Amino acid sequence: MPTERITDGTERALLENTLDRNREALVETLRGLSEDDARRRLVASLSTPISVVKHAAAAERIWFQRFWAGLDESECDGYSKRDVGTFAVTDDETVADVIAEYERASQRSREIAARFDLDATKEFPGEGTVSMRWTMLAMIQEFARHAGHGDILREQIDQPLP
Repeated sequence: MPTERITDGTERALLENTLDRNREALVETLRGLSEDDARRRLVASLSTPISVVKHAAAAERIWFQRFWAGLDESECDGYSKRDVGTFAVTDDETVADVIAEYERASQRSREIAARFDLDATKEFPGEGTVSMRWTMLAMIQEFARHAGHGDILREQIDQPLP
């Protein structure tokens, strides 16, 4: 992964580094797959290698663009509703398109997060008071979990059982 792991520094630096490394790990589960393999349905859920990265891009927009920046859905750079539509990949979207979309959403998230202290809070309906620290930890958790899903899907594609 291009982001070097750090193990010492400010809390902010450690959170940002861990979040970026999880973002990269998730993208790596998709890189190098054919368009057909990226869309292979290997589990009962909507999770395919490409849809998991697409979902993560939506999570970036939901939490950073909609919640923290206060943008309307129409102002976001892609899908930003909290529903199963976050997994929807159109037939004309390529692996490269979805990776680029996720990287754009992640960059925008970094820029938005930088405007807030870790202790900054906002009220989120259904969640209560949410801090930037909690948001970053939630995204670390979400992307680590999805990178694990991606690893398993990738393993099924690269080394199918006999």
